[in-house]
Amino acid sequence: MTRLSVEMLAADTVEPITSAGHAQLGIAVLAGIAVIVLLITQFKLHAFLALTIGSLALGAFAGAPLDKTITSFTTGLGATVAGVGVLIALGAILGKLLADSGGADQIVDTILAKAGGRAMPWAMVLIASVIGLPLFFEVGIVLLIPVVLMVAKRGNYSLMRIGIPALAGLSVMHGLIPPHPGPLVAIDAVKANLGITLALGVLVAIPTVIIAGPLFSKVAARWVDVPAPDRMIPTRASEDLDKRPGFGATLATMLLPVVLMLSKALVDIIVDDPTHMVQRVFDVVGSPLIALLAAVIVGMFTLGRAAGFTKDRISTTVEKSLAPIAGILLIVGAGGGFKQTLIDSGVGQMILDISKDWSIPALLLAWLIAVAIRLATGSATVATISAAGLVAPLAADMSTAHTSLLVLAIGAGSLFFSHVNDAGFWLVKEYFGLSVGQTVKTWSVMETIISVVAGGLVLLLSLVI
Repeated sequence: MTRLSVEMLAADTVEPITSAGHAQLGIAVLAGIAVIVLLITQFKLHAFLALTIGSLALGAFAGAPLDKTITSFTTGLGATVAGVGVLIALGAILGKLLADSGGADQIVDTILAKAGGRAMPWAMVLIASVIGLPLFFEVGIVLLIPVVLMVAKRGNYSLMRIGIPALAGLSVMHGLIPPHPGPLVAIDAVKANLGITLALGVLVAIPTVIIAGPLFSKVAARWVDVPAPDRMIPTRASEDLDKRPGFGATLATMLLPVVLMLSKALVDIIVDDPTHMVQRVFDVVGSPLIALLAAVIVGMFTLGRAAGFTKDRISTTVEKSLAPIAGILLIVGAGGGFKQTLIDSGVGQMILDISKDWSIPALLLAWLIAVAIRLATGSATVATISAAGLVAPLAADMSTAHTSLLVLAIGAGSLFFSHVNDAGFWLVKEYFGLSVGQTVKTWSVMETIISVVAGGLVLLLSLVI
């Protein structure tokens, strides 16, 4: 891999760490990923440590000097944290404000008050999608589970009829829509346009979540007919509050960063002049950092102060939101280090060279690689990061739209068939009181539907744009 090729892939790259042949590099990749999989699944090692050790193993198997492998890993780690670390932190703050202020409960209660009967599964999809925008998947589950269980219990609904749409909404947001960590890292790795990726992501997400949510829930409810477990209904945040934010203000705050980023993408298309004042303004206000920062600042007033929080209480909420994401930041950073080690070892160029002789489309190749890593590691984020590093060279000759579709193909693949090596699998199993078999027939199948439908839609879009 030449110096020029490396610089085209990422501004933060270093000299290639090895000039090994394709066969040796292929073995090195398989060995590096195998080390990560083994450490995560068999030895239950934290993903941060597994990715770090796997990166060193990759360099060693590729015949690279240890010092250059370390340089590649630390360079990638630093660049990734610099690129997405602040965004993850801002998203966590916004999500914590939403939860603690009772804003999430307000959105849920308002929508549920206007829905009933056959509309309820669709209401659950809407709730999960809106709440899932600023929240990490696990946080979203914890927030929505009380609602799912209470609706199923009080309305005498099948638990799967209500739960599957909610889980589908959260999962689609997590895998396809920035500012979630996976899509952000993939966007950074392949140098995609965030606004266009967000717009296309929403376009893919809507039909995907309909098929995997309300439609599949009819089948899931027939396959697994279980009552809502009373023991898993926790106290909601708003039950301890004297007041909570209004529905309109809460919804506007949650959608503010999305609107700003989409506005930037729209202005880029309409104006298409980097020197124009309007485009320069939207380049600033529509950047992910400013968009999320604006939402956090606005949220302190529309959510925190509206719930009666004092300045000290808001400060405490912000502080508490940051501690839980330390592990996520380290995993994402180590994933960036692994990606950089892949690139600097020449693996990306190897994929590019080999794929030229294949008839398989680049987007399908990206989806398949993400699927393989997801099945092996159980982590959607690890699958996204690793796949993005492997297929980044494929984006070099792509249009802006197709580069964004490459990100979505990776994100779709990263959601394929969650099973026993995925923490989300056990989270759903325990909260819903299911057996392992029942969880596979509902949650695992739902994740597979999301992956296949979203991947198919990405391929269809690539034919028309």
